[in-house]
Amino acid sequence: MSTEADVASPKTYPLATWRLLWSELALMLGKWRNRIGMLVLALVPIMITVGMYQQGYMDVIGGLTNGLAVPLLALIAESAMFLPLALAMLSGDSIAGEASQGTLRYLLSVPVGRTRLLLVKFASLMIGAMIGVLIVLVVGGVLGVVFFGAGPSATLSGGQISFSETLARLLLAGAYTCLMLWAVAAIGLFFSTLVDHPMAVTVGVMVVVVLMWICLSVPQLDWLHPWLLTNKMQAFTDVMRAPIYVDEMRTGALVALGYIAVFGSAAWARFTSRDITS
Repeated sequence: MSTEADVASPKTYPLATWRLLWSELALMLGKWRNRIGMLVLALVPIMITVGMYQQGYMDVIGGLTNGLAVPLLALIAESAMFLPLALAMLSGDSIAGEASQGTLRYLLSVPVGRTRLLLVKFASLMIGAMIGVLIVLVVGGVLGVVFFGAGPSATLSGGQISFSETLARLLLAGAYTCLMLWAVAAIGLFFSTLVDHPMAVTVGVMVVVVLMWICLSVPQLDWLHPWLLTNKMQAFTDVMRAPIYVDEMRTGALVALGYIAVFGSAAWARFTSRDITS
């Protein structure tokens, strides 16, 4: 079994790292469970499109009047639970899944070392989060434009913006959501270094997310609210204000980066000192 000190020459690091990342992504996208999860993510904007089309109107969320209302509504609906659940499941597979299958010792034999392996695992989770958000935005955007057109959008503050500007703001909302999901992934990666069962990681992460949402509904815990990841998880709706209201998103981004730093460091400390037996 390799350690940080007995890996191959540093010249082999980049190639081995990229190969390992590619392998991780291929494994992630090749699992039928994950494919079904991506299908579920795509179903939400489909259902929203059908519902809005049957109702025959587009004046929702403050008068947004073109098809890009669909991906924005879908992102609001999925950012609370579905997308975090997807990251929780992927996190369970990252370290705990390898341990449960007995392949973790084999992975540590490649010339990357534990730190690089952990970084590759987190990078794959980050890419997985981006894929999930893109599925929501692309499916919702295409269906929205096809059924409701590509005209100008009314902002939440009054006035209108062009379709291209609406699209740029929607991408900003997607980027913000990815950052929130990366924080969820950091929590999951840490949990994954503690146990050998991926389902335990998934359940643990979702318990944390649900508890955060519950805490937000308890006025007596208002002192805790600013530190909860879910407090600003849906602040991306401010991109539809004129001008864009960035204060809430800036605060949420800082909190998310804090979670990534804390839980990422905890995952590194645990994984690099862990006795790998499987």
